Formats: sequence, structure tokens, C-alpha cells
Amino acid sequence: MANDQDSYPLESQKRSEIYTYEASWQIYGMNWSVRKDKRFRLGIGSFLEEYKNKVEIVQLDEKTGDFKADPQLSFEHPYPPTKIMFVPDKECQKPDLLATTGDFLRIWQVHDDKVELKSVMNNNRNSEYCAPLTSFDWNELEPKRIGTSSIDTTCTIWDIEKEAVDTQLIAHDKEVYDIAWGGVGVFASVSADGSVRVFDLRDKEHSTIIYESSQPDTPLLRLGWNKQDPRYMATILMDSSKVVVLDIRFPTIPVAELQRHQASVNAIAWAPHSSCHICTAGDDSQALIWDLSTMNQPVDGGLDPILAYTAGAEINQLQWSSTQTDWVAIAFSSKLQILRV
Repeated sequence: MANDQDSYPLESQKRSEIYTYEASWQIYGMNWSVRKDKRFRLGIGSFLEEYKNKVEIVQLDEKTGDFKADPQLSFEHPYPPTKIMFVPDKECQKPDLLATTGDFLRIWQVHDDKVELKSVMNNNRNSEYCAPLTSFDWNELEPKRIGTSSIDTTCTIWDIEKEAVDTQLIAHDKEVYDIAWGGVGVFASVSADGSVRVFDLRDKEHSTIIYESSQPDTPLLRLGWNKQDPRYMATILMDSSKVVVLDIRFPTIPVAELQRHQASVNAIAWAPHSSCHICTAGDDSQALIWDLSTMNQPVDGGLDPILAYTAGAEINQLQWSSTQTDWVAIAFSSKLQILRV
């Protein structure tokens, strides 16, 4: 992701800075595996406006530089997956699981030669139908817990070992678009009602509004919680080119606004290994990396990114690898690219 190759003279001779995988459909859902024994493995999901969609598991062969899908590990998925995540299990202690959301929360087990559906979870106790799930997050500190967000204004916390609802909360006044864990029993969500709210499972009756969008009723679409410093989170507004960075100790007023994108921002990802780096990507085809270590000092004209990469089309999705922390993945049209940063 360097603007010129000179910054990595040795590395660039050894290996490429960018690897590209081309799917046969538009990619939306995408994420890295976190297992130590599965470096450079990602799951990707199709965005097709029909019932039958696909998930593929792709792997980079580090010796040859080939980036390809294993046909045995491709499977059909009802509707486009709104999010894909592998179990947060770096040490490979648990079965190799993959979760997806769409019409339901599904847990899949990845074997060497096939992917098997383990469970389908419906958060509506009164009906076999479930309001569409917009997103989810897997609790790293307690991997039996997954939190999902739904257009029916709820967030649901699941115990995936018991395949049961742990807690269901009416989280917002309108559709909930994203959810992120900030600790074992603490999560936050963003909504079409324009608010970021923080919940503590020890006190389910109350939530704290950390931020409300300055334009009334402007939906907040995505939420990223800083993994290294849980005081900070970031969110994006619908049809907006800015990224809002929040310090939860000082609610309502952003600690920084990142304003260098030229079109709507679609995705944000905090660095997994650094408390002050964040990557943002959007409809201007740009992926930008920012160093926020100076954000508490006022910068004339606002902060500039430290790295920029231009993709071949609008970037829909962005994920920073938690195990290979110098790599981010982006998805645009039918391409998945991993970039060395």
C-alpha cells in the first residue's frame, strides 16, 4: 500500500505487495481466517439479487503466489451474506467454524474436503421467519457468543454452543445496521435512527448514547471498535464521505472527523495491532490508512492519510487481518485484493 515500491526494496523482490482473486460474481461479504495454521485464507460471499448465493473459501499459496478457491469448500447460501466471520480462534483449539448472516444466523463447519451447515438460528421465537440480519460480531473473549443486528430494531446475543438466544434487546428506534463487541459483556450498535449506543449485558435495561448524527435522522451504517484501546470507536454515515472517530469518555462530540474521501465511505477497519491506525474505504475507489496518534492536537485543515491505495472500482468491503497484521483485504466488483501495508 506504499505509494511507491522504493519503501520496500527487499520485500518487493521477494513477494508481491498485492494479490488479486477474481470471483465469478460481485463480492460483498468478506473476511480473514484467524487461525495460525491457515495463513492468507479468506471467506467471500456473493451479492446476487436472487435467493441462491455463494460462499467461497480462497487461499493464497505463498510459494507460487496463486490465489484460488477450493471448489470443495464452496457452498450455496440463501440470499447474499451480509457478513462473514471465522471463529476467533488463533490457537486452533476449536473446530474450524465460519458464521454468516442474511435471513438467519448460520454456523458452518469447515472440513478439509467440505463445508457442513451446523446450525441455523432464528431470533424470532414466534415465527419460522426472521427479520433480515444486517450484521454480526463474534466475541473474541468469549467465542461461544455472537451478537447479531436486525432491521427489526433488535440486537440478539446468541450462545452458539447451546444454539439458543442468550439475550435479545430492542436496541434502537429504527433498523440496526451494525454491532461490535468492546469486551466480554459490552457491545455497541448503530442504526437508521442516527445513534451509536453502548450496552452492558449486566444492565440490560439501559444503554448509553455515545453519538447522534449531526444531520437528524441520517442513518449510521458501520461501527468499528478499536481493539487495542476500547475508548475509541469509529462510525460512518449514510451517503457521507466522512468518518467519525469517537472517544466514549466524551460522548456526543467526535474526537476526529476524517474527511479526505471524495465519495461515500463504505467500510472501516481498525488496525488489530495498533491503537492509533485505522483504514477506511469507499465509493471513490480509495483505501486510506490514517495515523490517529495526533488526533488530540488540532491539525489545520484536518488530518491527512499516511497511505493511499486506489482500486479498480468502488470498494464495498474492507478487513484488516488480525493474524498477519501487515495485510488488509478489500473487495470491489468481483475482485478480492489483499494489500501489504
